[in-house]
Amino acid sequence: MKGFDPRWRDFPHYILGITEEIWEGRAIHTLRETYAPDIPVRAPAGLVVGNETVIGATMATLAEFPDRTLLGEDVIWCGDDEAGYLSSHRILSTATHARDGVYGRATGRTLRYRIIADCAAKANVIYDEWIIRDQGAIVRQLGIDPQDYARDQIAAEGGPERARRPLSPATDAPPKYVGRGNDDEWGRRYADVLSRIMNAEVSAIATAYDRGCQLELPGGVTGHGRPAADTFWLGLRAAMPSATFTIEHVIGRADPMMPPRAALRWSLHGRHDGWGAFGRPTGAEVYVMGLSHAEIGPAGIRREWVLFDETAIWKQILLHTGQVG
Repeated sequence: MKGFDPRWRDFPHYILGITEEIWEGRAIHTLRETYAPDIPVRAPAGLVVGNETVIGATMATLAEFPDRTLLGEDVIWCGDDEAGYLSSHRILSTATHARDGVYGRATGRTLRYRIIADCAAKANVIYDEWIIRDQGAIVRQLGIDPQDYARDQIAAEGGPERARRPLSPATDAPPKYVGRGNDDEWGRRYADVLSRIMNAEVSAIATAYDRGCQLELPGGVTGHGRPAADTFWLGLRAAMPSATFTIEHVIGRADPMMPPRAALRWSLHGRHDGWGAFGRPTGAEVYVMGLSHAEIGPAGIRREWVLFDETAIWKQILLHTGQVG
């Protein structure tokens, strides 16, 4: 790979290698080399800019969860040396809540949750990132309801007027990476399925998903079979029936010794104007940042991983309703 350290044999090896080196090898200082000085990092909680900010957040996380591991399950990627690369890196993280921190007093509980990070890189430097941690799974395992966590977060940040606003088009920054992915059959197929479902063609699940599908969903939820897909996607869409669903990035791949795979970055933006996964309609303007992976077999989607941050959605709803006391 042009401009990359020769120890990396390919782009997935680079992504997996630097992640292990930074987090488990404690080479946090290398973020000054692997992340651009002005990198924008988008998470549902909001936008941060700069590798020094990333270093501070990494140290804080490791102080609270000192034994944290990041097990790379897959890297679905696209690009080349000239245009640059985009990786969608799915991680299973384990960690013990050993010290006090942003999640409160240490509980000693061992957590297990997923992360998906989309990273744009060129010449050995990551210069743009979108990342979602399954905050719903984290706080539930700590004994906290996601809505209560969002409410406590607003209070800790100084109340509704001062609280940090979650990511939305109004709080985002223009991306440095402007690619849309690749033109691959498997990515197109997965994008078409989600677009049909979000356009109220929920019947698409019956033909697009394998009868024995396994789903890994926000909140650390595992589901099996088409009814689980129906319940999840319908619950999200029903909560925001008038919102605009946008697929922002699509990757498809068919690699040796791997099933056909796809990775999507998508958003749902509009009003919380329906009964669904987030309770009574409030009319709040909500922006849902989503990342998802799928493995596709002869009978359709066999396995699917979907992430959004429930706590960021609840924070937007609570900031609108004012029910933060």
